[in-house]
Amino acid sequence: MCFVRPPAPLPAGEEAGCALRPDGVCGVAVGYPLDTVKVRIQTEPKYTGIWHCIRDTYRQERVRGFYRGLSLPVCTVSLVSSVSFGTYRHCLAHICRFRYGSADAKAAKTDITLSGFASGLVRVFLTSPTEVAKVRLQTQTQTQTTQQRRPSASGPSAVPPPCPAPPARSAPGPKYRGPLHCLATVAREEGLRGLYKGSSALLLRDGHSFATYFLSYAILCEWLTPAGRSQPDVLGVLVAGGCAGVLAWAVATPMDVIKSRLQADGQGQRRYRGLLHCVVTSVREEGPQVLFKGLSLNCCRAFPVNMAVFVAYEVVLRLTRGLLT
Repeated sequence: MCFVRPPAPLPAGEEAGCALRPDGVCGVAVGYPLDTVKVRIQTEPKYTGIWHCIRDTYRQERVRGFYRGLSLPVCTVSLVSSVSFGTYRHCLAHICRFRYGSADAKAAKTDITLSGFASGLVRVFLTSPTEVAKVRLQTQTQTQTTQQRRPSASGPSAVPPPCPAPPARSAPGPKYRGPLHCLATVAREEGLRGLYKGSSALLLRDGHSFATYFLSYAILCEWLTPAGRSQPDVLGVLVAGGCAGVLAWAVATPMDVIKSRLQADGQGQRRYRGLLHCVVTSVREEGPQVLFKGLSLNCCRAFPVNMAVFVAYEVVLRLTRGLLT
C-alpha cells in the first residue's frame, strides 16, 4: 500500500487519469524491496531485525528475492489509484453539496475524514486478491535444492543392495510460479474466500489509514501554504505528503501485521482461525510489540515512495497539460 497525492485539488478528466499512471508505478517500484522485507519480518519470527532479513534474503535469493510478486501491483496500481481518488473526490463533492449546497464549498475536516475512510474501504475489494498473491510470493523462499543419494561403500567386501536404489529426486520447487499462477492456485484450493483472506484486517487498515492520510495531508497543506496563496508550493506538497504517509502508516501497521499473517497462512498448516484469533495468538506468543513489527520500515518507506510519486505526478501533469492545450 502506498499513499499518494489526494485529489484536492486534482485535475479533471484526462489530465488526472494520465498523471496518476506513471507516478503510482514509480512509487511501487521504489518501495517494493522494503515492502518485501517488511512482510517477511511480520510473518516469519526467525528474523531478529531488518538487517538480518535483508542479509538472509540476499544470500539465499539475491536481488530477485526482493522483487517477488512485483508485476501484479505494478499492473493494478493505476486502476486502484484511479478508483481511490475517484471515490474520495466524489464522496467529498456529494458531502459538500449535501451540507453546504455546493460541491465547490470548502470541506470541513470531518468531511475529508469520511471521504478518505470511504476511499480506503472501496479499494479493499480491488486490492485484496492482489495482496494475497503478493504476500504469498514475498514469503515464499527459493528452496530448489538437489538431494542425491550416494551408495554406501565400506570396502571391497561391501555387499551390494539387492535392489537398485531409486533415482535421486530434487526437492519440490516453489509452490507458486508467478502472480497469475498464485491467484489460480489459491482460487482452486481455497475458493473465492481464499482470494479475500485477511480482508477484514485490510478493511480496518485501509479505512482508518486513508482517513488519517487525507486529513493530515489537508491540515499540513493548510499550514504550509504561504500567505496570500491558495495552495502550497512543490516543496510544501512533498513535505505534507511525506509526513501524512508516515502518520497513516503509524495507524495502519497493527492491522497490516495481522493482514500479512492471515494472508500468508495458507501456504502450509493453517494457524489462525480468523482476525481475533490471529491477534490473540500473536500477542500471546510474541508480546504486544508484535503489532508494530515493520513500523520503522513502513515510516521510512512512506517518505521516499511519496516523494517519487509526487515528483512523477508533477512532471507528467505538466507534460499532459502541455499536450492537451
